[in-house]
Amino acid sequence: MNVTVFGTGYVGLVQGAILADVGHHVVCVDVDGKKVERLTQGHIPIYEPGLESLVKENYAAGRLEFTTDAEAGVKHGQVQFIAVGTPPDEDGSADLKYVLAVAQTIAEHMQCDKIVIGKSTVPVGTADKVKAKVAEVLAKRDREDLNFDVVSNPEFLKEGSAVADCQKPDRIIIGTENEASIEVMRELYAPFNRNHDKVIVMDVRSAELTKYAANCMLATKISFMNEIANLSELLGADIEMVRQGIGSDPRIGYHFIYPGVGYGGSCFPKDVQALIRTAGDIDFDAKLLKAVEARNQEQKTTLFAKIHRHFEGQLAGKTFAVWGLSFKPNTDDMREAPSRVLMEALWQAGANVQAYDPEAMEETQRIYGTRDDLTLCGTKEAALKGASALIIVTEWQSFRAPDFELIKSQLNDPILFDGRNMFEPHRMVDKGFVYYSVGR
Repeated sequence: MNVTVFGTGYVGLVQGAILADVGHHVVCVDVDGKKVERLTQGHIPIYEPGLESLVKENYAAGRLEFTTDAEAGVKHGQVQFIAVGTPPDEDGSADLKYVLAVAQTIAEHMQCDKIVIGKSTVPVGTADKVKAKVAEVLAKRDREDLNFDVVSNPEFLKEGSAVADCQKPDRIIIGTENEASIEVMRELYAPFNRNHDKVIVMDVRSAELTKYAANCMLATKISFMNEIANLSELLGADIEMVRQGIGSDPRIGYHFIYPGVGYGGSCFPKDVQALIRTAGDIDFDAKLLKAVEARNQEQKTTLFAKIHRHFEGQLAGKTFAVWGLSFKPNTDDMREAPSRVLMEALWQAGANVQAYDPEAMEETQRIYGTRDDLTLCGTKEAALKGASALIIVTEWQSFRAPDFELIKSQLNDPILFDGRNMFEPHRMVDKGFVYYSVGR
């Protein structure tokens, strides 16, 4: 099938590459000429395990193309994916200007019937706006003879495992009541739907809400566990024991019940805020979602609070080693990352940071530039030298079995603040560390 994907960001690039890999002919359209040129040269703008080889192989095979020519893109695809960004507006609502701009572009250039697929995470009712925009432009062109359908097909990708999630989806949500469109979508996703039927067909608005509901449910689980972890610290309980105890209940399960220093990234914060805003627009007070967001914002400050307490507020002039800058492992994404809240609080207190991350160093440099109180180190060991304490913010695999004797020898004092509960407290005490964790 001929497929066009508007947007070569996280969602569009992964989706385009995976569809090409199963044999579809995919054209990815982006307005950024430099980005398109770099993609044709094999340079991938994001870090995602497995993506680079997938893009290069399918581009070389001619199944995956990149262009800035929107007209050519519209002409190519029987189906037109909209996978552009929906950044949060100042009030927390999703900004739909890029989505509607693509809808207008499709309508301006289409010469035959099309299926327009909303892949971006968008508020309920966006498909109606896209449909209205396409119809408006076709009417101006006097081409109301052209048929189109707008389908909601939300993505459920996890950064760090997006390629695998796309290749083996848990479910494929298709939001439309048009039987012809349903059949085309089933054909499009047939290679991913062989073992058992993963396709769930529903109305457009339900499909749009499903995406928000999924992310908000996961965010709620994280914020709930962080709240229980904070209680555990005050009550003298061990959150790891509590986690195992409740996780063994099949109604709860073990997924997304790990306490830490708050969630970040491009999805959970934005989607919780957007659904709160959507609820406000219809005069519904989303009390639970507001609490989820408030707990998460506060949780990001807990590491600094422990550091401030330990050093009795005397942080000025001290240097801290920070391991982990991305919001989660296996990505270079620092959007809403807890590391940013921590570092900015340390700087505000007059402290210096020596930081290391396996993938997010360039992104950190892009965000903060050159500053006297930030040193980006080439190895995790280099970040330790002369630091007053080690702070672990992101649970990268390479941090799980460090050389503790080396850490002790490089730090001024053997103090470790673990924001991800990577180690057992009693073992750390046995190794001679002053050890702070979450909820233990």
